[in-house]
Amino acid sequence: MVPERISALSCWKGDIQAEPLSGGLSNEIWKVTDDTGDHVARFGQDYPVHHVDRAREVMSTRAAHAAGFSPAVEHAAPGVMVVAFVAARTWGPEDMRADPARVAKLLRQFHDTMPEHVSGTAYIFWVFHVIRDYARTLTRGNSRFAGELPQYLALSQQLEAAQVPLPIVFAHNDLLPANFLEDDTRLWLIDYEYAGYSTALFDLAGAASNSEMEPDAAQELLSCYFGKTPDHDLIRAFDAMQCASLLREAMWAMVSELHLKAPGVDYVAYANENLEKLEAATARFHALYGKPPT
Repeated sequence: MVPERISALSCWKGDIQAEPLSGGLSNEIWKVTDDTGDHVARFGQDYPVHHVDRAREVMSTRAAHAAGFSPAVEHAAPGVMVVAFVAARTWGPEDMRADPARVAKLLRQFHDTMPEHVSGTAYIFWVFHVIRDYARTLTRGNSRFAGELPQYLALSQQLEAAQVPLPIVFAHNDLLPANFLEDDTRLWLIDYEYAGYSTALFDLAGAASNSEMEPDAAQELLSCYFGKTPDHDLIRAFDAMQCASLLREAMWAMVSELHLKAPGVDYVAYANENLEKLEAATARFHALYGKPPT
């Protein structure tokens, strides 16, 4: 039976069928088929604690379609967006690890071409601000992780200090493997909840850390993106940003435990999974570049 809130949408032609799609950590996603073909209906509200604004997400998705990276937006209303269905395979971490040069080329094209298509008020995504704001939310909410927040903030401060000046780009800012789709001819990027102006290093570091790339593959990703072998300071900033990406992902889950209720999602387990990855990445970072003075 098709849920009423799907059948009530005005965009369908003829009879419809609907089946839920898995994979959403903060959204409810359905594949809907009508007389014109297949579509994806994505339900989700604004989440101020995550800096998620659905109107901005719709704008970014439309811009990404115009730039050639995303399926078309077919319908948008408060709390729902319908996009064209793409018959494609969802990537896993192994796909990102297998071809870092392809990922780098896609990200370079994305960063170079998106600004001419985005509109409205410019949104800035700076991961270190996000981490600080998440810490405030977790403190107010008496999170089970509140006792660890001082050490997370101290680490974040160290990682931020390791960054180097880079051009501002319009970035995706949520490069989990599941946000890459591959069909017979191309790669797609989906899910633009966090898209905004940022540094290229956060997308590059997210692609590397979220797929657990080995150092050689991560180095290839970085070199292919910039078209040259990166210097010591850029590599250090990139390694620091990988740690920041994992810390942000863990803290996203901590905040989500307090404020989201996606069916079947264990936010605590997801936080701990990313904290384990963070511990390994931080140990490597400190081994390479030293620990800050205590």
